[in-house]
Amino acid sequence: MSGVGPVGGNATVAGSGVFRDPPGGRKAVAVWSIGVAVYFVAVIFRTSLGVAGLEAADRFHVNASALSTFSILQLLVYAGMQVPVGLMVDRLGTKKVLTLGAVLFTAGQIGFALSPSYGMALAARALLGCGDAMTFISVLRLGTRWFPARRGPLMAQLAGLVGMAGNLVSTLVLAPVLHGVGWVQAFAGSAAAGVVVLIPLVLFLEDHPEGHEPPARAGGGGFVRRQIRDSWQEPGTRLGLWVHFTTQFPAMVFLLLWGMPFLVEDQGLERTTAAGLLTLVVASNMGFGLVYGQLIGRRQSARIPLALGTVGLTGLLWASALAYPGPQAPMWLLVTLCVVLGTCGPASMIGFDFARPANPPERQGTASGLTNMGGFLASMTTLLAVGLLLDATGDNYRIAFSSVFVVELLGLTQILRLRPRALARERARAAAPARPASASASASASVASAATADPADSPRPTPA
Repeated sequence: MSGVGPVGGNATVAGSGVFRDPPGGRKAVAVWSIGVAVYFVAVIFRTSLGVAGLEAADRFHVNASALSTFSILQLLVYAGMQVPVGLMVDRLGTKKVLTLGAVLFTAGQIGFALSPSYGMALAARALLGCGDAMTFISVLRLGTRWFPARRGPLMAQLAGLVGMAGNLVSTLVLAPVLHGVGWVQAFAGSAAAGVVVLIPLVLFLEDHPEGHEPPARAGGGGFVRRQIRDSWQEPGTRLGLWVHFTTQFPAMVFLLLWGMPFLVEDQGLERTTAAGLLTLVVASNMGFGLVYGQLIGRRQSARIPLALGTVGLTGLLWASALAYPGPQAPMWLLVTLCVVLGTCGPASMIGFDFARPANPPERQGTASGLTNMGGFLASMTTLLAVGLLLDATGDNYRIAFSSVFVVELLGLTQILRLRPRALARERARAAAPARPASASASASASVASAATADPADSPRPTPA
């Protein structure tokens, strides 16, 4: 398998050629900042429904399962777009894909603001989800194209923190604006942010530094099939998908739709208090992201324990809150639950830390897309299950949220099944001798294989 990887810290090998590592520097930071600003706005739009669930139910006169369809459809489009977007990024480059994404999610947010009916609002959220799907993988690619290989994971981690800041804006800014000025003004006004980030994106963003063009890709009719097949055949890609699947969705379901109704309708909290708890989830996510990144950067062996520990602790807190005797759980337990939910996002990004070393850079977009599908498929499944169970049980949140444990069990089974083979293959790559790049073509393949390994002493903060 040919690939691209760090050679001596300042060069990469692709096939039989040698390419210098990107230099980083101020221009790299400026270009990357444009891309991450687009992702920031996309997250604001993605999570805007999480603070407007009750208002949406009133505006469109729908029940719980119909309300959950908004988020389910958005996530379905997002998850379904991950592999096509990964292929587009690998084939077309970052700027074209990111520009198209910004146009689509801005149009979707405007359409959602102005939709007079439930059906039109669903179409608008689907359009938003399509544009949103194009942002994160594009930002990951910017990090790898503009910064040295040793900095790539750190830039992905920082991008994730900025994305969570977008979630924070939804909770702290959009929620009070919505209650103050109304539905149309709040959502249409927020859409202006999409136009603001689109301007520097079109004018200034570049796919890669001058003189650091990526290696030519083999095209042809079999390109798509080869990219997907080769990425999926790697156990690290599949393990990454299931780690993402199992860890991300509890917080996503809580923040995206059902957290506010659960805290207000079932737990009897005021809206302001409930919004504060949602904010706590986001703040906890940002803090734990740095902690997880440092732990994994120092010890690669911490990846699986952190992922499994997050799943176990999340399940324990959910069970404690749902099974608490009495009509409502005490505030200290709800606060603890929200803090623990903040670990879900950082833990889910460990999935990329398995997929990344398993694939060469020319497949990073496709492999990232496959991995990124996991958590959104789990979130979509759980959102639907919660809505259906709420309608079937007369709004019994304890029964509805018990679906979380079923999805977690499925994911845990797959992680434990794939872990031995993925780690064995990773260790084999790390142990493969790296020959000089000037040797024969077979020597180049050996270097590439060693470069795609995940050595314990290389810095690996988790992306977001």
